[in-house]
Amino acid sequence: MEANMLERLPDPTMLQKLMKIQASLNIILCQEEWLRYHSYVQDWNEGVAMAKIDNGSGDHLFILFSPEGSIIKGFDHESGLSPYAQDEHKVWQGIYDDVPMELLSLLDDDAIEKDDVTFCIWRKNSDMNWHKGNIEMPEGKSEGSDFLMGCIFHIPEDFVEFATDYFDCSLSLEVIAEIYDDLPITEEMIHILNPSCDVKEVLQELELLGLRC
Repeated sequence: MEANMLERLPDPTMLQKLMKIQASLNIILCQEEWLRYHSYVQDWNEGVAMAKIDNGSGDHLFILFSPEGSIIKGFDHESGLSPYAQDEHKVWQGIYDDVPMELLSLLDDDAIEKDDVTFCIWRKNSDMNWHKGNIEMPEGKSEGSDFLMGCIFHIPEDFVEFATDYFDCSLSLEVIAEIYDDLPITEEMIHILNPSCDVKEVLQELELLGLRC
């Protein structure tokens, strides 16, 4: 990932807010949990929240938010840095080398698939910037960070463009923008975005997952 991409990455507070917004919208737009692109769990572990992006094609992004800081683990299954693209089948040198132990240990969960990684980004709460390991990138290879980090939609227009295609639906930019502005999600908003869903079930799931409603 180029330095300017790291600079464009929001601070952890704003990043967590964006992931919660996008997970909320996925719940509203898609009743089948396994088909959702963005998800979020407030109480993933003690004091730790987890956000995930999963495109259903073997690529994923995990973001863990903790009192010590935040860590992002990405996996592009087509990347030349993937363990599956190497005879040794191991994590590419440098990806985890400089990660503070208190953040790296957050990945020690079977569900995170720590060794399935092509890039890692982190930021301690005392840091002013995001960091990334010093990786020797082979010529012509990609780690997949531009692609996967691009699935974090910073503005409502970008989410609408994505969701219209992915969920094959027509969306109200006005309602999406209100949710991006952190307005409470109402039954009316849910019905406008997805008239066929069970509104009460959606509200219950939003509340259960620690997403605002």
